[in-house]
Amino acid sequence: MAGTTTAHEDEGASPKELLLEAARRNNVDLLEEVLGNKKVDADFLNHSTDGVGNTALHMAAQHGSLEVLDHLLDQEGLEVDPINRMEQETPLHKAVQYANKEKEHGVDVVEMLIDAGADPRIRNKQKQRPIDIVDPRDTKLREILQRAEYAMTVGNDVVDDDDNDGPASDSD
Repeated sequence: MAGTTTAHEDEGASPKELLLEAARRNNVDLLEEVLGNKKVDADFLNHSTDGVGNTALHMAAQHGSLEVLDHLLDQEGLEVDPINRMEQETPLHKAVQYANKEKEHGVDVVEMLIDAGADPRIRNKQKQRPIDIVDPRDTKLREILQRAEYAMTVGNDVVDDDDNDGPASDSD
C-alpha cells in the first residue's frame, strides 16, 4: 500500500542520529550502544555532524554532557578541535558558552576538553578565542583558559628544558 511504512522502517534513527542524541542528552547507555557498532570508528565520530557541522563532541560540550564527553574523549583518533560550519567554533567554544550559563558544571566541561588537548587559541568566525567569549565576571574560567593558552604557546619547551642536563646543541 502506497504511503504506509512497515514496522522495520519505524524502528529508529541512524547511528549518526543516535550518536548526536546521546551527546545531547548525556545518555551513556545509548552512546555505548552506538560505539558497539562495528562500523563506528574515529572517522565516523569525527565526521558525523548535524546540519551546521556540530559533532558529538560539540553537542556534549554545548549541553554539559560530562559522562558522554568523557567516553567520547576516550575514543582513539577522536579529533578534539573539530570546527563546525556555521560559526567555525570548536567544542571548547561551545563549552565556554555552556559555562557562561552553568558556572561550576561548565568549568568541568571546559577543563575536561583542555585536559584532552583542546586548543584554546583557535578563533571562531568572529575571530574570538574561547577566552574572548567568557563572561567577564568569571575570573576562574578566564584563568583556566589563560593557563591553557600559555601551556599551548610554550608547548613542550618547558618539559624539554627540565629533561635536559645542560644547554641543547645540534650534536645532542
